[in-house]
Amino acid sequence: MKEIDEILGEYKYDAKLDNAEGFIATCRANSAKWLSDADALQTMFNAIDLTTLSHTDSNASVSRFVERVNQFGKDYPELKNVGGICVYSVFAPAVKATLKVEGVHRAVVAACFPSSQTFADIKAAEVRKAVEAGATEVDVVISVGEFLDGYYQFVYEELMTIREACSGARLKVILETGAMKTHEQIWDASIIAMAAGADFIKTSTGKNCDGASPEAAVVMTQAIKAFESKAGRKVGFKPAGGVRTPEDAALYYEIVRETLGDSHTVNTLFRIGASGLANNLLRQILAMKGQEAPEKYF
Repeated sequence: MKEIDEILGEYKYDAKLDNAEGFIATCRANSAKWLSDADALQTMFNAIDLTTLSHTDSNASVSRFVERVNQFGKDYPELKNVGGICVYSVFAPAVKATLKVEGVHRAVVAACFPSSQTFADIKAAEVRKAVEAGATEVDVVISVGEFLDGYYQFVYEELMTIREACSGARLKVILETGAMKTHEQIWDASIIAMAAGADFIKTSTGKNCDGASPEAAVVMTQAIKAFESKAGRKVGFKPAGGVRTPEDAALYYEIVRETLGDSHTVNTLFRIGASGLANNLLRQILAMKGQEAPEKYF
């Protein structure tokens, strides 16, 4: 097994990424066109992980939440549904039992989300139980403090342990980019996660530090591009935290499209962690069709 320092040596950070303002400004300007493109808006809607992560969640409330997704398929059969439903791991059985529509992924947060502060074997056990209970995707957070202290090998090996426990499901690794002081740290965290077997890399939990930022998205998608070129394996990208408006979604959609190509905008490679966005996008999509939308569907 390669040491993580050797792997990072194969993926050198490009200091030009420290100055991505021009690229982001161009993407922001170009993204405006997607706000009047019904197909693009539906692609963004289909990328949403509809999420409930409240301390008051229960089996009954989660089941009702899932029923709204089922109902959406009946009320708007001509529209794409959300990409996934994301809940705490203990509710994986409720989602599996309740979800009836095709093509919506069953995601959970696990491994002591959102702090990631527990023993590695407990993290792995929770991930394994969630998959056994019906989760098809698992979102986990890296050990942020250990990463910031420079213990990259620890983070790498822990993620590989979690990857093994996640066998049969898609692993989405959250970097918590808002806690990182430099773009190079975001790059290194991205490479570590992908080298350890992540199927997706995700900006943030939306619970602790700052959420998604265009700057982090540029670094992460460039890291994905470099990793795919060398490793030959596609990895998805998920901005999360603070992505609320169609304008926000369109900007991340454009960054992904410009950096990684249209093939990366399908929901197996592009997801958005923002439940509030679903209602806003739905209103815009229906308005373009001349239909009235409820103030809050989900």
